[in-house]
Amino acid sequence: MKKTLTGECISEFIGSWMLIFIGCGSVASLILSGASISQWEISIIWGLAVTMAIYITGAVSGTHINPAVTIALMVYRDFPKKKVIPYIVSQIAGCFLGAATVYLLFKNLFLSFEASNNIVRSSIDGLATARIFSTYPHSEISIFTALLTEIIITMFLVMVILAVGEAKNNNKPLANLAPVMIGLTIAIIGASFGVLTGFAMNPARDFGPKLFAMIAGWGTNALGQNMYFWVPIVGPIVGGLLAGFVFDKGIKRYMEAEEITQEAK
Repeated sequence: MKKTLTGECISEFIGSWMLIFIGCGSVASLILSGASISQWEISIIWGLAVTMAIYITGAVSGTHINPAVTIALMVYRDFPKKKVIPYIVSQIAGCFLGAATVYLLFKNLFLSFEASNNIVRSSIDGLATARIFSTYPHSEISIFTALLTEIIITMFLVMVILAVGEAKNNNKPLANLAPVMIGLTIAIIGASFGVLTGFAMNPARDFGPKLFAMIAGWGTNALGQNMYFWVPIVGPIVGGLLAGFVFDKGIKRYMEAEEITQEAK
C-alpha cells in the first residue's frame, strides 16, 4: 500500500506516544518511587525513546514527532504545507495519550505520593507531580533565560537533524545510524542544560501532556507559574527556524560549493 496522509498521521501519533510513554515513565519512576536515575540517565532515556520511535515509524512519516521539526522542514526542505497541521495535531494527540498512559500505570503511586507529601494536585504544590508530564523552568532563572535556553538547544538539535539528513553531507552517519545520532544529541543536551528548562525542545511533547494534566486534576496550574506554557512552544519553533537558517546559510552552502569545485577539477 502506498503512503497516505492518514497513515503518516497515525505514524506521527504512535511515535509521539512512544516518546512520552518512555520519557515520562522514567521521570515518574524517579519522582514517585525514588528510583536511582541520574540526569544523564534521564537524558539518554529520552534520547533512546526518540531513536526507537524513528526506527519504528520513520519509514512512514519521517518521525518528526515535533512541531518545531515539522515547521522547519516546511520552511527549509519543502515539506508540504498541507501536511503541517495534520502532523502537529497528531503529535499533540500522541503526546496527550502518552501522558495518559503513564498516569494510568502509575496512578496508585501518584495518589500515595501526594497523600504522603500533603500535595493538593490542583494547587501550586501540584507542580511537584505535574513536572512528571511536562517541563517547567528552574526557580533561579527568568522567563527570558528559559526562552533563550529553549531556542538555543532546539536550534542545536534541529541542526543535527538537518545535517544527518543532508544528501551532500559526506560526513553523515551511514548504516542507518542517523536515529542514534539524533538520540545521542538529545541526551547530551539534556545532560548539559536539562536542569534549566527540562529540555522540552518540542511544543507537542510539552503541550500535549500539559493538556492531559489539566484534565486529570492539576487544572490551570499545569500551565506553570505566570502561564509558562508558551515558552516551550515558542522557543522550540524559533529555534528550529534559526537552525534551518544557520545550517543552510552557514554550512550547507559550502558543502555545495565544495562539491562543485571538486567536479570542476
